[in-house]
Amino acid sequence: MILGEVLGALVANTRYQGLEGRIFLIVQPQEADGKAIGDAVVAVDTVQAGPGDRVYMVLSREAALALEPWFVPVDHAIVGFVDSVDLEEGG
Repeated sequence: MILGEVLGALVANTRYQGLEGRIFLIVQPQEADGKAIGDAVVAVDTVQAGPGDRVYMVLSREAALALEPWFVPVDHAIVGFVDSVDLEEGG
């Protein structure tokens, strides 16, 4: 699972079979404290997120399983919103 912030949307005119009607969002991965890590990624939205939303994503096989039909070619899928993050000392 990866945390991230939605930056915007990606528009694709041609899509792989099984991804019709899906929304693609550009997401900046973040550490738990909100610090950006790495490059932004494109993720399939399953929760109706929008710019500025803090979300969590799954990767690889889990991303493909998050969609119906299963195993469409995606690397990242947004599967939930982040309400808060509680960090424990030494955890």
